[in-house]
Amino acid sequence: MSDQRAPPPALDARCALFLDVDGTLLDFAPTPDGVVLSPAVPRTLQRLQHHLRGALALVSGRPIAQLDALFAPLRLPAAGLHGQERRIEDARVDAAVDLAPVRRIASEAQALARTHPGVIVEDKGANLALHWRAAPQAADAVRAYAHDAVRRLPGYRLQPGDHVLEFMPDGMDKGDAVLAFLREPPFRDRTPVFVGDDLTDEFGFAAAHDSGGWSVLVGGRPGSAARYGLAGPSAVAAWLERSAGALSSQSDDRTEIP
Repeated sequence: MSDQRAPPPALDARCALFLDVDGTLLDFAPTPDGVVLSPAVPRTLQRLQHHLRGALALVSGRPIAQLDALFAPLRLPAAGLHGQERRIEDARVDAAVDLAPVRRIASEAQALARTHPGVIVEDKGANLALHWRAAPQAADAVRAYAHDAVRRLPGYRLQPGDHVLEFMPDGMDKGDAVLAFLREPPFRDRTPVFVGDDLTDEFGFAAAHDSGGWSVLVGGRPGSAARYGLAGPSAVAAWLERSAGALSSQSDDRTEIP
């Protein structure tokens, strides 16, 4: 497939929208807690959630608690930690993981980070991410350590991302999270649309395609299975706003959310 992808069409009222967060709705920052969300984005998501009858979810590597803090006062359906956590309304399901082995790896990783200033160890509980965006010279050392450490962490795999390697429990990814949402209202019997930028989002793209939907790659990463493309988070925000406007004009219910 060509890496020059056409922009996506506007969403229609039959869609179920699944959105990655970092690199999709948010520009990357040197540290995970340094991101800034435009105030317009939560307002647009609220409008879209209304017109899609609730069928909008965040699907992220961040924990759900971080997503709630970022998008407050919205409390959207969400899958956190690549699907290790999942919530619709107040119904929440978390995967059971023995945390003791990953705590030992976290301690080692912190020692590694102290010898490579700029390397960040993001402890997410069941998951552990090693970031080197602020320390590109440490990339080889971080990769070498991570590939050695994962062999000592049964039941885990390494998931590469943008200047990050993440230790993740086997048996769950963003595609599994999408498929779980699609089995339940308000997502059931809708056309899934997955929007993301990273290698982890390829699982979401595949799940959307297998379920009769489509996908949008954010950024110019080569080799993606996504069918449409947008240049970056600002282009995503503009597309979401256009979709909200189109859905509003199509809706029989003309009552807008203030």
